[in-house]
Amino acid sequence: MRTPVIAGNWKMHNTVEESLALVRGLKALVAGAAGVEIIVAPVFTALHAVAAEITGSNIALSSQNVFWEEKGAFTGEIAPGMLKDVGCTHAIIGHSERRQYFGETDETVNRRVKAALAAGLTPIMCVGETLEEREAGNTLAVVSRQVKGGLSGLGSAEIDKLIIAYEPVWAIGTGKTATPEQAEEVHADIRRLVNDIAGQDTAAGIRILYGGSVKPDNVDVLMSQADIDGALVGGAALKADSFARIVNFETVE
Repeated sequence: MRTPVIAGNWKMHNTVEESLALVRGLKALVAGAAGVEIIVAPVFTALHAVAAEITGSNIALSSQNVFWEEKGAFTGEIAPGMLKDVGCTHAIIGHSERRQYFGETDETVNRRVKAALAAGLTPIMCVGETLEEREAGNTLAVVSRQVKGGLSGLGSAEIDKLIIAYEPVWAIGTGKTATPEQAEEVHADIRRLVNDIAGQDTAAGIRILYGGSVKPDNVDVLMSQADIDGALVGGAALKADSFARIVNFETVE
C-alpha cells in the first residue's frame, strides 16, 4: 500500500505572518488526519517560521525549488543543505512554472534531484505536457522524456526515495482539470516507465501525485484512480479549509 501524499504549493503568495496564519489554521483542521502525508511549500522567506510552527505536528515542510551546489558564487540560489537547515524534508523540483518562466530543463531537473537526494531531501519531481503537446497527441512522449531525463543516472535505491508529480500544464491555474481517466492514463504510463527504469518493486512503491487544479470538489474521484497517489495542490492550498478537505479526501467507487 502506498501512503497518499497531499502537498500544498503556495507559489509566490503570503508574507511570513500570512504563512503562519494559514498553517495555524491548517494544523487544527488536519490534526486528526491519518494514513496520509501532509506537506506545505511556502515561499523561501517563510520556511524558517513555518518550520517552527509545524514542529510536533503531522505537517512536513517543502521548498519550491533547490539548487544543485552546496555553496559558491550563485547569487539568488538556495543550496540543499540550507533547506535542511531550516527544517525542510522535501523539495519541489521542475515545476512547470520553473520550466516555462525560468528555463528549467530535464538536465537541470536531474541535477537538482541528485543534489536533493544527496542532502537527504525528498524530491517531488514534476512532469507534464502543454496544451499544444496534448492536442498534438504527444502527451506520453513528452512525459516519458521528462521522466527519463529527470531520473537519468539514478539507481533503484535512489528512485525509491522520490515522489513524482504529474501536472498537465494546461490544467494549472486555469480551472481546467484532466478527467480522472486522462490523469490515470498518464499516471499508469509513468509507473510503467519507472518499472522499465528501476524495476517492479520501485514502480509499485513510488508515489505519483496529480497536480492540475485539484479542488475539494474533484479530489475524491481523482484519488479513486488506481495509480493516483496524492495531489500537488496550488490555489486550493491557500485556504486552510479547502486544503484540509483535500487532505481528508474520500475515495469513491
